[in-house]
Amino acid sequence: MLNIEQIRSLPKALLHDHLDGGLRPATVAQLADELGYAGLPASGSQNLARWFKEASDSGSLESYLETFVHTVAVMQTAAAIERVAFECAEDLANDGVVYAEIRFAPELHQSKGLSLDEIVEAVVAGFARGEKEMAAQGKKIVMRTLLTAMRTAARSSEIAELSIRWRERGVVGFDIAGKEAGFPPSRHLDAFDLIHRANFHMTIHAGEAFGLPSIWEAVQVCGADRLGHGVRIIDDITKNADGSFELGELAHYVRDRRVPLELCPVSNVHTGAAKNIAEHPITTLTKLGFRATVNTDNRLMSQTSMSTEMYLLHTEAGFTIENLRWLTINAMKSAFIPFDQRLDIINNVVKPGYAKAISEFN
Repeated sequence: MLNIEQIRSLPKALLHDHLDGGLRPATVAQLADELGYAGLPASGSQNLARWFKEASDSGSLESYLETFVHTVAVMQTAAAIERVAFECAEDLANDGVVYAEIRFAPELHQSKGLSLDEIVEAVVAGFARGEKEMAAQGKKIVMRTLLTAMRTAARSSEIAELSIRWRERGVVGFDIAGKEAGFPPSRHLDAFDLIHRANFHMTIHAGEAFGLPSIWEAVQVCGADRLGHGVRIIDDITKNADGSFELGELAHYVRDRRVPLELCPVSNVHTGAAKNIAEHPITTLTKLGFRATVNTDNRLMSQTSMSTEMYLLHTEAGFTIENLRWLTINAMKSAFIPFDQRLDIINNVVKPGYAKAISEFN
């Protein structure tokens, strides 16, 4: 059995992580004080961390999303946003992450007058500073950005255009997120059309709180390259009495077309999408050969990290170090950077890192 420090030493790739869901509790408190935000539900970093964890562990996606009111509130200046982005890169690199695509919704950070471009510029600058400082410490990490449009709003085409405008400056794709029920992805076809016409990349939050219709729309109507979560694809898979599995038409399509699933086990437990880690669908989906990846979703709200996610899969779901390597390579294969860059990280970072760990730990 591997311990958490051994897991932390493994190279990791992260595709689904929200910038406004990963702040350090101390940073939330400090920025609130600096910006004059008086709405925090608790004082002190430890009390704040406890509040975020308890408020998020409700079994409801809607309740989970309400916690973002406070993190977004302290990310309304360029300096605050740049700091959060820098600390994100620092925290991930210290956790063994070698490649990360971090998403955020620029439209949520304009209450103090920042333009959309100023917001993206601050995030990209923070990531660049983080990359440089962590490389100097021997912890190289590649940080890239996904721009998210809120599915409950009407600015998706504007955010899609923003994504395309920043495609050569650190932004690698487009996303939509927010409440699924009542807000299908097909409401944003104009935005997806812009992305397709620009030969750009996109992922869609689908199949988390809502089921198969959300996944079907994301893949077949909107043309998503990846599924943000997609955990409810398990609803289209039947386990027979003899232990074999029968896939429905949509499950077959998602698996056979190698549509990547950005699975977030701990978060899924907190929002009620899964009962526990041991019974999380990632085990079955891995066994059946889906393009499964493991991710953090919101590190603050779920009090998680990539090492925590992998450690829980290892200790509670029986994932071996070889399984963790497979998940990591899946993530790198599914990344939105160019193929040669993906291959370079797989062959020169991920595979050697796991080979060394397997040799030392077994």
